[in-house]
Parts: sequence; structure tokens; C-alpha cells
Amino acid sequence: MSTADVTDERPQSTLRGASLPKWSPWAIAGGSIVVAVLVGLLGGLGNKVTWGLIAAVLFVLATYVVAARVEGRRQAKDRVATSMVWVAFLLAVIPLASLVWTTLSRGVKVFNVYFLTHSMGVVADTEPGGGIYHALLGTLEQVGLACLIAVPVGVLTAVYLVEYGRGKLSTVITFFVDVMTGIPSIVAGLFVLSFWILILDMGYSGFAGSLALAILMMPVVVRSTEEMLKLVPNELREASLALGIPKWRTILKVVLPTSIGGITTGIMLAVARIAGETAPMLLLVWGTNFINTNPFKDPQASLPLYIYQQYANSAGSGAAYDRAWAAALTLIAFVMILNLAARGIARWKAPKTGR
Repeated sequence: MSTADVTDERPQSTLRGASLPKWSPWAIAGGSIVVAVLVGLLGGLGNKVTWGLIAAVLFVLATYVVAARVEGRRQAKDRVATSMVWVAFLLAVIPLASLVWTTLSRGVKVFNVYFLTHSMGVVADTEPGGGIYHALLGTLEQVGLACLIAVPVGVLTAVYLVEYGRGKLSTVITFFVDVMTGIPSIVAGLFVLSFWILILDMGYSGFAGSLALAILMMPVVVRSTEEMLKLVPNELREASLALGIPKWRTILKVVLPTSIGGITTGIMLAVARIAGETAPMLLLVWGTNFINTNPFKDPQASLPLYIYQQYANSAGSGAAYDRAWAAALTLIAFVMILNLAARGIARWKAPKTGR
């Protein structure tokens, strides 16, 4: 027998152990769903959300058991962590997708050009017809005024905290910004109500609602802008200062353009938060069925308040119910359009890369 034959008869060693096939997660997920459905049917569980939770738990447990037997405990823990990430992702996406689908399917019943270009006027809440023009106009004006107040103050505050803030003053500002981040919207509405309307006697108006929205928007803008400015490399600042450029111009021409994409995204997140606030509108704007183009005088409508009033007067069905869902669809589309516009502006204003 030759040396080559002896070498060929030796067992081939490998550093790679046994592993599950690529289709195993799908098979485990399918089996978990089937078992969860059987448990739900046999146990008399009519809620399909419960079925989904049972399937999620079974999927994680089955993944660990199967992976531990085939690949070992260490690899099984890794697969369990991956499966939990997927479960968490689905738990977050499924309700969101369900919300969007429900709003879309119910809102398209009366969503048309007439609905967007007419107000309620003399139309009763129980009658068909009418639209949201007055509420859409009010929301645009109120959110626009809130942005004019909150965005400059928030961005400049963040610039101060990152570029200039040292000592007790910056600590105090950071503390109050953190406190304001958790303020409920009704508290901001009560503050503006007591100061602007009761003490100064300025009356109900869209601007009063904008003041409350600005209070809610400001801390979000400050924190998001602050984090984006911190991500700008110090080397860029040092290079600019080394050329003799003043610090204010360095901030204006180097720091802010570099982080404009993240700043814009943070502003849009703040706008998305305030666009659906109802409590301050109930206290300060008061609402009306007629068109009021002046946000500084007399009550004014808004989309969140319109949705609340229509649903409250619908008794669960009827024309008001359809208008409420159509207004909710409009509000979602409004926020989506703002986000797309913000991404376009951020891409346009972002520093150009490459040669």
C-alpha cells in the first residue's frame, strides 16, 4: 500500500460544523404558525392577535431547540437573537401596515377634489357632502407658524450648545430641553391658554394653537439638531479655522451644510409630531366649520380637530364617519409629502461628494 493510499484513507478534517439549511427559518416559521392556529382553534381563542403572539413565541423557542441540536448552543443563541429581531420588526410593521391599509380603504370613499376644495359651511355633520378645505388651510397655517417660531430657536439653541455652550448655562438649557421633551401636549395647551388667552386676553385663534405646537416642537428640533452637529468631524472645523475663517462663518458654511440632511429629518419628525395634536387645538383654536384665512383672529379649524369632531358626531356610521377617515388619510398624506420634500431639500443642500 502506497503512502498516497494511506493519506486518502485518513478522515478529512474541517473547521466548519453542522449547520441548518437556509430554508429552515421559513420552515420553523410556517410550523409555528400552523401550531398557533391549531392552539387558537382548539382553545377557543377568537382573537387573531393572540394567535400571532403564540406563533412568535413558538418560533423563538423552536429556533433555539432545533439550532441547539444541530449547531450547538452557541450558534443557537445567535439564531435566537436574530429571530427575536425579526419578531420585533414584524410586531412593529404589521400594526403600521394595518393602520395605513385601514385608513386608505375607508378614507377613499369620499376622498376627491370636491372634498379637498370645499368646507363644511352650511352642511350638517349628519349630511353627506362638505369637505376639509377650511381644516387643511388651518393646519397649514398653524404648522407653518409653529415652524417659523420653533425651527430658528431650536437650531440656534443647538448650535450654542454644541459650538459655544460651556459651564452652568449650557447644563441648565440641556436640562430644561430634556424636561420639555416629555411635556404632554395638554400641558402646553393649558400654558398658552392661561397666558395668551386668559391673562393677555388675545382670544382664540390659530396663532394661539401655533404657540402650543411650537412649544412641543422646539425640544425635538434642539435634540435632533444637537446630535447631528456632534457628528460633524472636528477636523472640518479645524481646517476651516486654520484658514483664518471666523467661527460663525465656519458654522454657517461648513458645519450646518454638512449636517443639513440630519437636521432636516429632525425638523420633519417634529412636524410629524405636532401635525396630529388635538388637545391644544381643542383648548386654543376652538374650531369652526367656515373658512378663516386669518390665523391671528377668531377660531380656526384644523385637521386633527376636524377628525375628532366628525367622528364624535358620526355615532360610528354615516357621512361624518367617512369624512373622518378621509381627513385622516389627508393628514397621513400631508406628513408623507413633507417628508419627501424634506429629503429632496436635504439632498439638494447636502455637500457634494466626489471630484
